[in-house]
This record gives sequence, structure tokens and C-alpha cells, in this order.
Amino acid sequence: MPAEYHIGARIRSFREERDMDLESLSRTTSLSVEFLEKLENGTIYPSIGPLQKVARALGVRLGTFLDDQYTRDPIIARIDDSAEADQALHTGCMPRPSYVYHALGKGKNDRNMEPFHIKIFPDPAVERKTSSHQGEEFILVLKGELLVIYGREGHVLKAGDTIYYNSIVPHFVGAAGDEPVEIMAVAYNP
Repeated sequence: MPAEYHIGARIRSFREERDMDLESLSRTTSLSVEFLEKLENGTIYPSIGPLQKVARALGVRLGTFLDDQYTRDPIIARIDDSAEADQALHTGCMPRPSYVYHALGKGKNDRNMEPFHIKIFPDPAVERKTSSHQGEEFILVLKGELLVIYGREGHVLKAGDTIYYNSIVPHFVGAAGDEPVEIMAVAYNP
């Protein structure tokens, strides 16, 4: 994958443009320097929460790291294109990512929402650690069962169920069982 499409390279570029070192970014985001180094080097691809914290600290929208190459209106995402998810949007442990994101707003860089089609694979090795960030999230379960930990409560959602919550409350989203789950998620970051 060319460096300009690598999330970590984009983050490093914006951080360096702002004359910010990793320690400052760490303090601002509450993410460890080690985590940020791995992120910038492409060793890890985090979930949306940490990316939103970095985007906010750098004063850019989340989409700036993911897909802002050009603008067009309206944006139409075809179901047949969902198989072409950008490798830069994969997260989790390689070679099999825990999350595969397909950005549905790709190409509209003046958007206020971040819509995604996401496949989440069960990964028993993943710690169900909650995270928080500014904004709101809306999720529609398309297939499978989704586990959402919100604050101290756990919820299992099935196909057709939705959840809408404030992202500032610590939360975790993952597969509830042994089967993959597919969701449509919309994140709003004010």
C-alpha cells in the first residue's frame, strides 16, 4: 500500500505539520507513546475511538486520516463495492483483522458524520476494554450478534436492533458470540 494511503503516515504528517511530538500527542489523547508509535508505523490499526482522539488533538476530522482525497456530492455507496474495503481501514491483529471497515462517506470531505459498514470477527484474545471519545454513535446490526458494553452495562443486539449513545461514556463494541457480526455504524464527532 502506498505510504500516502497509510493511516499512520497521515497521522505522522499532520502531527509533524503542527510541530507536535509524540509525548505531547500522548498527553492530549491519553494514549500511550508506545501505542502512538505503533499506530504511526502501521503496526496496529485501532478502532474508531482512538482515531477520533488523535483527530481531535490534531484539529482534523476523522475522515482526514481515512479517505479525504477528493470531494463529490452526493455520495453513493454500492453494496457491490463493500467487498473492496480499504486495507488501511482494517484493525486488530494481522493477518486476520478483528474489524474490517468500509467507509460509506468516502469522497465527501466536508461531512459531519462518519458512516461505516463494519465486519467484526470474534477474537477471544481481545480484551474487552472500553474507550471513550467526544461525539455520538449510532449502530444498526445487519447480521449476527453484537456485544455493546456501555458504561457498566452489557447489551447483546441481534439483526435489526439499533443502539444510539453518547461516545463520551466508556464503551466497547465486538462480536457477541463465535460468529462474525456485520453492522452499519455512524459516528458523529462535533
